[in-house]
Amino acid sequence: MILSISRRSDIPAFYTDWLVNRFKEGYVLVRNPMNYHQVSEVKLSAELIDCIVFWTKDPQNIIPKLKVFSKYKYYFHITVNSYGKDIERNVRSKREIIKSIIELSNLIGRERIIWRYDPIILSDKYDLEYHEKYFRKLMEKLSPFCHKCVISFLDIYSKTKRNMKSIEYQEISEDGMKEVGKKLARVAAEFEMIIETCSEAIDLSVCGISHGKCIDDRLISKLNNCGLVIAKDMNQRDICGCVKSIDIGAYNTCNHKCLYCYANFSEKAMINNIGKHDSQSPFLIGNIEAGDVVKERKMEKYCTGYEQMKLYDL
Repeated sequence: MILSISRRSDIPAFYTDWLVNRFKEGYVLVRNPMNYHQVSEVKLSAELIDCIVFWTKDPQNIIPKLKVFSKYKYYFHITVNSYGKDIERNVRSKREIIKSIIELSNLIGRERIIWRYDPIILSDKYDLEYHEKYFRKLMEKLSPFCHKCVISFLDIYSKTKRNMKSIEYQEISEDGMKEVGKKLARVAAEFEMIIETCSEAIDLSVCGISHGKCIDDRLISKLNNCGLVIAKDMNQRDICGCVKSIDIGAYNTCNHKCLYCYANFSEKAMINNIGKHDSQSPFLIGNIEAGDVVKERKMEKYCTGYEQMKLYDL
């Protein structure tokens, strides 16, 4: 199986003690976001997990804990944008985060680090020239230490619209996306960096940007030295290219407080949930409750000796 840690919360930044405890215990309990009392028990054995995909804005806190994952294959998605505290209200300074990325890259190799420049927001302050300028500055610092760059454009959900009301953002047309794509792709080409989109319907191949897979069976195959066939994740949007994974996070738990975040519906709920976090609990938030129904999650091992033999014998 592929373990996602996590699209729903920045566990590597804020909950590393809990994460280490779960891996030592060998399992985690995860609530169904659509059915609160439906709980999955997810085994965390290295024999079952083909790869872990970490998602974070700040890898500083997980770097000292990496030895816990020495038996696992893993890679990182790390988001570094060019926004200030008006949008990313509780994100550490970019300078310090970049230092942590360099440290991480030197430890695990650049092929296991994917830099995310997303979502792209256009406003009077954050206009096209601004993005081009600061994307270049970030590219200069990050390109030697990252495998590729992933971009996406702001999706206007009702909760995002509510949270972003203080920012006079502009809806981006297809022509606008192509203009942004051309400029960013030109910068990426100068630094020989691969650039891909995440969950975007628009075709930017004319700009030199292909559709990507954030949970990527190709990269996972490479890390395992094993030919893998993994189905698309049907729980994601149709335009999402990711393959199947199991996510162990929870919504309304990320303390970065980014205005564009789709995983925090309510700051009040987020503060309440953080108050209920217990690093010793099998749940990220809270503990077992009356009415909970716990079932062991079915997990499928993708990489076997048979696939390896096929790959190398052909």
